Parts: sequence; structure tokens; C-alpha cells
Amino acid sequence: MALTSTTEIPLGFKAPNFQLPDTITGKSFSFENIKGKNGTLVMFICNHCPYVIHVIDEIIEIAYDYQAKGIGFVAISSNDILNYPDDSPEKMETFAEENNFIFPYLYDESQEIAKAYSAECTPDFSLFDENDNCFYRGRLDGSSPGNTHPTNGFEMRRAIDCMIEKKPIYEPQYPSMGCGIKWKKEA
Repeated sequence: MALTSTTEIPLGFKAPNFQLPDTITGKSFSFENIKGKNGTLVMFICNHCPYVIHVIDEIIEIAYDYQAKGIGFVAISSNDILNYPDDSPEKMETFAEENNFIFPYLYDESQEIAKAYSAECTPDFSLFDENDNCFYRGRLDGSSPGNTHPTNGFEMRRAIDCMIEKKPIYEPQYPSMGCGIKWKKEA
């Protein structure tokens, strides 16, 4: 497991659209379908990453806390399932059910959506405002497997609150870190 960080890119970029299948319902979702009236959190995750497993409960808590405040949520997995079968759509559905997801868990088979979002790791978070412009691109909090920082979503919660309240984002924004996305081998 190689530790990888979120790619730093300037904030303000427009959320790329997508049309991906939800492994829970079988329906297809676009960014337009999942966006919230006050903003949207796009998360790149996978089933087997210890960094995702470490924070998944807090991700679910944040979704419960902020969906009622008009924030849309979506999780996307883009891993190569031929070499990483634990991330197959069937296992994504099981993972979502076991963790009580209240948002779609989409499968990006082509990996084009991960590339469009410049996603590099799991978890990788991009928070978009009500105009679909990136407001925050960073970590959930300072916790990770093996350290003693609390898993409380402090940085993500603060970013969402600032966005909803139309306040400037706190600086600095620290990149998310986790396992690198498992890219398909070029043929």
C-alpha cells in the first residue's frame, strides 16, 4: 500500500458531469441528479482501502448531519476490478449496505471520471458550492490508521459550514491521503 495524496489543483473548478451506475439501486446517476441545493461532496473511495475503512463511519455521520442542510453526497469507486476484485460492483453493494450508505455508490469502470476530477487516492474529497464550483479539496480530518488524531471530520465539517454560511474557507487546506487509485494497465 503506497501512501498517495490528493492532487493540488486551484479551487473554483467546475464539477465535471458524469453518468455512472449505482451499485446499490442499479440506477444511473449524474452530478445533476445528486447535487444538493447548498452544495455537493464528491468522494472517491473503495471497499478495501484501510484509510477509507478508518473514516467510513465519520463519512456516514457527516452525510446524515448535512443532507438535511441541503448538501448532496456521492461516493465513486474507480479501481481496476480485474486486479482488485474486492472492489467489484457486487462487493461495493455489500460494503454500502454494511455501512448504511445514504447516498449513491457509483462505479467508474472506465476511470474517466476519476481522471476528470483529478482523483488520485482513496479517500479523495471535492466539495462543490451551490454553483458547482470547487470550494474545498482536502482531507476529512487529521486522523489516519495508526495515529492518535480523533476521527471527527473536523476539517470537512468546517469547510461545509463555511460554504453554507458563505464565509471564506480556512487555510491551509491539507490534502487527503490514502491508497492510490488502482489504475488499469495500458494495453
